[in-house]
Amino acid sequence: MAIVDPHSGAPLTPEPDTSSESSAQADIPDEQLIIDVDRNSIQRVLEFSMQVPVLLDCWAPWCQPCKTLTPVLEKLAREYRGSFVLAKLNIDDNQDIAAQLGVRSVPDVKLISQGGLVDQFQGALPEKEIREWLGRYFPAPEEAPASPEEQAAEALAAGDTETAGTLYERLIEQYPQHHAYQVELARVRVAEGDHDAARRLLDDLPPEERDAPLARGVRASIEFTEEAPSREEIAALEGRDDSEALFKRALRRVADGDYEGGLEGLLELLRRDRAYGDDAARKTLLRVFDALGADHPLTVTYRRKLFTLLY
Repeated sequence: MAIVDPHSGAPLTPEPDTSSESSAQADIPDEQLIIDVDRNSIQRVLEFSMQVPVLLDCWAPWCQPCKTLTPVLEKLAREYRGSFVLAKLNIDDNQDIAAQLGVRSVPDVKLISQGGLVDQFQGALPEKEIREWLGRYFPAPEEAPASPEEQAAEALAAGDTETAGTLYERLIEQYPQHHAYQVELARVRVAEGDHDAARRLLDDLPPEERDAPLARGVRASIEFTEEAPSREEIAALEGRDDSEALFKRALRRVADGDYEGGLEGLLELLRRDRAYGDDAARKTLLRVFDALGADHPLTVTYRRKLFTLLY
């Protein structure tokens, strides 16, 4: 399989004959997909990269993040079945080779093709990010399983907060520096109605993450959930089309995650009765924009609509 340039799409390696590739790849044993290298074999591995790309995993026995990353790389090597070979280099036992490769910290992962460095990353990236990184160069496996992040998001969308919470807790344990998982676990706690637990998770974030759009969005969902009328109150508004009813329905939609429906309702209230609640519709629109983040498509669309309406 040829490796491609992520910018131009042009092949960086020759395209091999694929007439029997599928059946051949399915039969490749693990010992050919995943190998250990040292100073005696590194040159052969670089030469081998002239035929098949090599993913070089530079690790050390004392490196805790390496213990998280290497099993993920091994799993992906098996899934890609010969698109690349995973070569593992213990830098403690091969310090001269590590120095020649420019390894300053571990884990350090390098993609090598045609004897040269194509790309690299440092640190124990989560599986989803590694898949995206590999996706720049290789077609994804036809039957790739969902990543833990995707499984957690799907569980939460389906209302299975127990499974989603367990998956995010596991991801936090594996990747403690990847604070997005802590925010997502807070989102799960909001869905469970445990706002105090959600706030504790958000408060435990580093200051720069605490005020980031993702965390602000979860905080806003807590606030909107607490401010929004109950579903029983919404049901009691049936048949009413006055400003109060419009505002309460919009709040409920935002609290339920129907941001577009809530924004549309607030915009309609602004058209009809800007003075309602001391300009409540406009102020709430701005709060939703802040919760979603400046680059969110709904923020961009409805900020433009708000500007057009006001000016």
